[in-house]
Amino acid sequence: MSKTIGAETTAKVETLPQGKKIAYWTVTFLLAASVLLSGIGQLMQFGGNIELVTNLGYPLYVLTILGVWKVLGAIALVVPGFPRLKEWVHAGIFFLMTGAALSHAFANDYGDNGFPIILPLSYAALNFASWALRPKSRKL
Repeated sequence: MSKTIGAETTAKVETLPQGKKIAYWTVTFLLAASVLLSGIGQLMQFGGNIELVTNLGYPLYVLTILGVWKVLGAIALVVPGFPRLKEWVHAGIFFLMTGAALSHAFANDYGDNGFPIILPLSYAALNFASWALRPKSRKL
């Protein structure tokens, strides 16, 4: 969409289709909320997180490291600006979630119907959808 400003100046204004904008914010909100709640749970060592990391063979301090990065990443996803930071957050979430799925697979921790592998891969898919739907103002 072009808009004439004054006699000679033209400014381009980005307009996203309403459906794409709704899809982006829905997916991004779900991703940010799930990553934030997961990070808080890990920081508090809540909801079976201790058993989870010990069964995979990781030390308990991993919960603090992952929890801090998840909380910061969730915040970075929703604040305006900082497109390069958002790229790094999307990359980090992708590596975190695929790494979690692989950790469960390598530890033969398939749980009930593969849930420990399917859940992080679904978060990775949400992350990819958020990244793919992002508006131009959030791209590099």
